[in-house]
Amino acid sequence: MDRINNKVALVTGAAMGIGKETATMLAREGADVVIADVNEMALEQTAREIKTEESKILKVHADISKEKDIESLIQETLRTFGKLDIACNNAGIEGKMALTGDYSLDEWDRVQSINLRGQFICMKYEIGAMLKSGGGSIINVSSILGKVGYEQAPAYTAAKHGLLGLTKTAALEYAKEGIRINAVCPAFIETPMLERAGITTDKEIKEQAISLHPVGRLGQATEVAKAIVWLASEQASFVEGHALMVDGGYTAK
Repeated sequence: MDRINNKVALVTGAAMGIGKETATMLAREGADVVIADVNEMALEQTAREIKTEESKILKVHADISKEKDIESLIQETLRTFGKLDIACNNAGIEGKMALTGDYSLDEWDRVQSINLRGQFICMKYEIGAMLKSGGGSIINVSSILGKVGYEQAPAYTAAKHGLLGLTKTAALEYAKEGIRINAVCPAFIETPMLERAGITTDKEIKEQAISLHPVGRLGQATEVAKAIVWLASEQASFVEGHALMVDGGYTAK
C-alpha cells in the first residue's frame, strides 16, 4: 500500500480483462481512479466492484478512436480531481485474422484507429494534463507482438510495434518534464479477448498457445496489472522508455 496513495489514475479499456484488474489494483493501492470504456454496462459493473472507502471512482464512456471523447475524458478528470498523475492506455481490439496479402483495408484502418491512433490521442491529452500538474506516469499496453511477428495478424502486430516506437519517442521528449512513459508487453493472457479469438475455449488451440510459453501456462490479467502498477509507482522512478515483457518467457526464445 501507499505506493500510489492520493494519486489520480486513468485506465482506458477498464470494463474487463487487464484494464479492470489494473483499475482494481490502483484503487486498492489508494488512488482515485477514472475508468473509461465503450462498454457502459460492463463499466458500471467494474465501478461497483472496485469501489473502496479510500478511493473515489469516476466512470466515463469513451471511444478512444474519437478525439472529442478523449478530450472530454481528460477535461472531466481534471474537473473532478484537479490533476492526472497516472494513465494506463489499455483499450484495444484484436482485429480479424488474415494473411497480409488478403487483409482488407477497412479492417486494417479499424485496428489502427484504436490500437495506434487511439493510443496517440490518449497520450496527446494525458501529456498536456500532466505538464500542468508537474509530471506523471503513462503506461501503454502493447504486446509481445510489439516485439515479434505473428502470422495472420498484420494490422495488430504493426499497431503494437508502432506503439512501442511512440512510447520511446514520447519518453525522450518528456523525461525532463517529469513524465515517465513506458509500456508493458503481455503474451497470451486469459482475458475476454482471448476467449473471443477461441484460444481459451478450444482445448487443442489452448494447448498450442500454452506451448509457446516456457513457463507452461497462459498468463493472468492480475499479473499484467501488477507490472503496470509497479511502473506507475515511484518504485519505478528511474524507468523511462522501457517495454516490460510480461510474457512467461515467450520472447526469450
